[in-house]
Amino acid sequence: MSENIVLRIEGMSCKHCQAAVEDALKKLEGVESVKVDLKEGKSYITFDSSLLTKENLIEAVVKAGY
Repeated sequence: MSENIVLRIEGMSCKHCQAAVEDALKKLEGVESVKVDLKEGKSYITFDSSLLTKENLIEAVVKAGY
């Protein structure tokens, strides 16, 4: 089942940061789409909630350094 979530991402300061967060999230099985807004400091994610939880998404962002 698809679910949408918005996560606030702290510590992003450039396009490289934006790409690192997008890559970390896209690598997770079950992530359907990711849009990271650098200016707003937010990530808009659509994912399969039968495969992932919000905590899984947060963990991936933290492991990426944000």
